[in-house]
Amino acid sequence: MADSLVIVESPAKAKTIKKYLGSKYIVKASMGHVRDLPKSQMGVDVEDKFTPKYITVRGKGDVLKELRQAKKKVKRVYLAADPDREGEAIAWHLAHILDVPLDQECRVVFNEITKQAVKDAFKQPRKINMDLVNAQQARRILDRLVGYGISPILWKKVKKGLSAGRVQSVAVKLIMDRELEIRQFVPEEYWTVTAVLASGEDEVEAKFHGYHNKKTELKSAEDVDKLLADIKGKRFIVEEIKTSERKRNPAPSFITSTLQQEAARKLNFRAQKTMAVAQQLYEGIDLGKEGTVGLITYMRTDSTRISETAQAEAKAYIEQTYGKEYLPTSPRTHKKKAGAQDAHEAIRPTSVLRKPADIKEYLSRDQFRLYKLIWERFVASQMATAVFDSVTADIRAGDALFRASGSKLKFAGFMKVYVEGNDENKKEEDKLLPPLSEGQTLKRKSIDPKQHFTQPPPRYSEASLVKELEEKGIGRPSTYAPTLDTIQKRGYVFLKEKRFVPSELGEIVIQLIGEFFPEILDVKFTANMEDDLDQVEEGKADWIQILDHFYQPFQKRLQTAEKEMAEVELEDEVSDEVCEKCGSPMVYKFGRFGKFLACSAFPECRNTKAIVKSTGVTCPECKQGEVVERKSKKQRTFYGCNRYPDCEFVSWDAPVARPCPKCKGMMVEKKGKKGTVIRCTSCDYNEETKD
Repeated sequence: MADSLVIVESPAKAKTIKKYLGSKYIVKASMGHVRDLPKSQMGVDVEDKFTPKYITVRGKGDVLKELRQAKKKVKRVYLAADPDREGEAIAWHLAHILDVPLDQECRVVFNEITKQAVKDAFKQPRKINMDLVNAQQARRILDRLVGYGISPILWKKVKKGLSAGRVQSVAVKLIMDRELEIRQFVPEEYWTVTAVLASGEDEVEAKFHGYHNKKTELKSAEDVDKLLADIKGKRFIVEEIKTSERKRNPAPSFITSTLQQEAARKLNFRAQKTMAVAQQLYEGIDLGKEGTVGLITYMRTDSTRISETAQAEAKAYIEQTYGKEYLPTSPRTHKKKAGAQDAHEAIRPTSVLRKPADIKEYLSRDQFRLYKLIWERFVASQMATAVFDSVTADIRAGDALFRASGSKLKFAGFMKVYVEGNDENKKEEDKLLPPLSEGQTLKRKSIDPKQHFTQPPPRYSEASLVKELEEKGIGRPSTYAPTLDTIQKRGYVFLKEKRFVPSELGEIVIQLIGEFFPEILDVKFTANMEDDLDQVEEGKADWIQILDHFYQPFQKRLQTAEKEMAEVELEDEVSDEVCEKCGSPMVYKFGRFGKFLACSAFPECRNTKAIVKSTGVTCPECKQGEVVERKSKKQRTFYGCNRYPDCEFVSWDAPVARPCPKCKGMMVEKKGKKGTVIRCTSCDYNEETKD
């Protein structure tokens, strides 16, 4: 007979924990938050110390009824939501609804869902931490004050359905500022001159460095002509050779932001997808005979700290698998990042002995790829430094100095397991210069001048925007993914070649917010507000005072904006499509799931349809319709018959506008790591293409 009720957020987490706790515990899932502020109104009494008006989340009635009935059968209730502010708030709301006394030690937290961690946590339950709860409440109320304060004004002055938020507005502002930089950028000309020289049978590539040991830039064709004239007929003599040993340390284990960045670079995952898959790995995967096991530690963290137990296990594994020389001289520690809450460990496998290849059969493709990334990053973070041999040769031709350099991996260290990606896709050079000696004359083979122009800064990708938000102290680990999702759904920005571009709507909204609510777009103000919330969490600040300090001047700005903000006529972009119901032009609109077409005669005609792009390929299934490009609700591109629902043909791969030469069937492009392969969907024909 069970004597305790344990409440977690999800059924997957409940299943994993139930296995560890046994028959004395009933484990139920709350399915996330059970109470929240109402959607139909502000829900905050600003006159009474910002008292929130919480209501039961729609659809949670049956869940709460089940929890109440389960509580009647037990002597004790444990609240085991995730170990962060949101989890603490969920526990607090559940305690109120289920009449669990707040002075009771009912809160159980664990950083990883493993048998030992769970059992240890239940030996040390604690009271609900009201500092954590108040920090979450303060953030929620603050965002509600901003959103429900500014949004109605935007609806009135611009268009309905718009929203404003602290973090999302700053994110859009960063994207817009970068776009302005790109528009205002003036390219500057510069040249490089590479001398290809011979040392016996070996070749050496040396780039022009400058005159008289001083670095000189070549800014025009005239500069290049002068250089070519200066070195004409001159011998290339090796003046100095410098050799050095370069060391490279491994990156620390993942935190939330770096996991999102690396998953974007290496796996092409969106931030939202990364967090969803990580949640699955954290909550538990069925590993056959071993049962359901949480594979990674908690994935919302800003700490690079690793437990001594995990370090010891990694040390033993590395020594046994790679040898003692692959261990660092002492266990690696990483400096705490300024502003980091450091509440949890870094993201790591719960056991390094659970190698990705050994459990691959139990994981989906996405789960395996993300787990492998986390596992390799953690193992590499505990390994020895990589060592490179580097050689630089200064080569003189008259007064002109050319420089050749090369490096080669001498000892792989951590790079035997994993190498961190980068946004520029640069690869580690592994090329040493051939043997050279000082005073040696090299034979000139060719001189290669090239014209270049400086490039504007790149637009933000999801990875680089998350990095920027983190570096500027905007938002916290739990906010990055939903922020990126929101600014796209609202139509403020869109992705073009996987880079963020502000829409006209986004630019107008940010311009208006910047004019009337400058503090909302002030990066330092937003970062300082995050620091204030951290102070609340640590019990060092009063959340009501922080809200009051923000709201008093903000309220005055709302009144000014209501009176003085000019109405903006935002014209819809007209498409080439004509409404088949009334003959009016169709216009582009933004909805919950992105861009779509709507009749311009609205509200008289309410016709809408998805945006489709022709591929010129006949449907291989019905032989009547055409295969068109569409967008799923998650904005993923797919291809389907335009006769849907009469024909249900779909494909994730892009069709090729020519038939298979072997069977005349439809061919598609399959993208892989080594390039694009064109394959027939009906026979075994395939052909490789060059990307």
